Amino acid sequence: MLVLVTYDVNTDTTAGRKRLRHVAKLCIDYGQRVQNSVFECSVTPAEFVEVKEKLLEIIDVESDSIRFYLLGKNWQKRIETIGRDDSYDPDAGVLLL
Repeated sequence: MLVLVTYDVNTDTTAGRKRLRHVAKLCIDYGQRVQNSVFECSVTPAEFVEVKEKLLEIIDVESDSIRFYLLGKNWQKRIETIGRDDSYDPDAGVLLL
């Protein structure tokens, strides 16, 4: 299933900047960065639970935010792009130009 992971980590402190780097590194392990704080992740349901648990261990729930958009298996019909589109097909693992 395709999951869009978006995050906003408070970087006012050194600890916040460290959390931001850790969140980004973890998301890279599961998907492709499509914008600064947005990742498209093609994961199994078990991997989705795993990534959520790992992210919960990293973030500060009082000052950070992570949102998950579950796009499912037919995600190609649910994504529209306006402007520059360096599309990534997470199922094929290739950049579509």
